[in-house]
Amino acid sequence: MKYTFDIVGVSPVLHFFHHQQENLQKPQVQRIEYLGTHICTLDAFLKSVESVPAKGNWHLDQVVDTVVEFWLNNAETIKYWKTRLQDAGKDSLVVARLADIQSLQAEFESLLGKN
Repeated sequence: MKYTFDIVGVSPVLHFFHHQQENLQKPQVQRIEYLGTHICTLDAFLKSVESVPAKGNWHLDQVVDTVVEFWLNNAETIKYWKTRLQDAGKDSLVVARLADIQSLQAEFESLLGKN
C-alpha cells in the first residue's frame, strides 16, 4: 500500500470539527483522512496519525514513514503553513490529508466527473 501526506490548509477548529462529523456519516469506502493539529510539528502530526489505523485497514509503519518523508523533503511548505497557522490565531488548526494513492486518485476522478 502506498500513501500520500500533504498539508492542505488552515481551518478554524469548529469548521474542521463540522467537516469531520460530516465525514463520519458518509460510508467510508476510500481511505482518506484529514488530520488537524494546533501546532505544525512532526510530533503533533505523528500523534494524530496514531488513531488512523483503528478506522480501517491502514499500515501504521508505512503511514508514519510517509509523514516523516514529507517532513524531511518539504521544509519550505512546512514553514509556510506554520506561518499561516500563527497568522490565523489560537482557534485554528493546520490540516493535513493522509490517503492511500488509489483512494485519492478515485476521489479526484469523482470530483472531475470521470466516475
